[in-house]
Amino acid sequence: MNNLSLLKAQYQNLQVQKWVAAISIVLLATKFIAYYLTYSVAILTDALESIVNVVAGFIGLYSLYVAAKPRDINHPYGHGKAEFISAAVEGTLVLSAGAIIIYKAVQHLIYPVSISSIDKGIFLVGATAVINFGAGWIGVKYGKKNQSLALMASGRHLISDSYSTLGIIAGLLLIWLTKKLWIDSAVAIFFGMIIIYTGYKILRRSVAGIMDEADEELLSHMIQLLNRNRRENWVDLHNLRVIKYGSILHVDCHLTVPWYLNVYEAHAEIEALGSLIRKEFGELLELFVHSDGCLYVQCPICVKSDCAVRHHPFEKRIEWTLETVLKDKKHQL
Repeated sequence: MNNLSLLKAQYQNLQVQKWVAAISIVLLATKFIAYYLTYSVAILTDALESIVNVVAGFIGLYSLYVAAKPRDINHPYGHGKAEFISAAVEGTLVLSAGAIIIYKAVQHLIYPVSISSIDKGIFLVGATAVINFGAGWIGVKYGKKNQSLALMASGRHLISDSYSTLGIIAGLLLIWLTKKLWIDSAVAIFFGMIIIYTGYKILRRSVAGIMDEADEELLSHMIQLLNRNRRENWVDLHNLRVIKYGSILHVDCHLTVPWYLNVYEAHAEIEALGSLIRKEFGELLELFVHSDGCLYVQCPICVKSDCAVRHHPFEKRIEWTLETVLKDKKHQL
């Protein structure tokens, strides 16, 4: 892993999150102005979610600051887990906001409140939707680039917020045209449910990270990559594990190579494996590979054509799969 690349990525994450936090404060103020102009519970829905955006933005900023700290004696793998905790808090806040929104909407459905200045409200919340989407898109872009869960969570939250704002605008237009006040509460309830689902997804992913749950999609992608670019000296791959610590991907596995390779030759095969993974998944990678010497019982699956010590003829190549590479066992026919 290149330390310069890591520092650059962490700096970018912090800078983007600072902008996200600052923009969320401005948008929060704008939405509350729109609410006091209109007294629309649908706009209040948007404003309440923006409170979550502000809190989550600063929690995300702090978590990225902690995650950027260098590893120490007490944290040999670094402080990247702070990003998962940040995402868990954000998911919980989003869930809470959705519940409050639905409560307020039902309350206004039972006890209707007149709505005024809808045109001004539409203009103000429409502007926030455009800004939210832009900030969210940038957050997701840099979050994916730098493998930052906290930044991706913030970005996706802002994008979902912009979509819900567009729905609220559609609802306000209907109220303006039909003069039916119940539409305001119905729109708020609908988007409150969407917000709850968004919170659940953020929370679910963060808990998976904290518990080091296997990312099957990532593992499958990596296995397909290795199968496509498999070298002759890569007789077998097993005991593959991938763990994320913030922006850093930790990969460890056992690579079986011909038993007669010397230390330098075996190391060259490991370096080739690492280069392949880094090219696809980024420089923020720590790779721990244990090299095994092949066994004669593996000759039937070994594709090496110029092996001088082959004991059995080649029969067939075994494709590595998610099920087989996770096992701590060498492959053979």
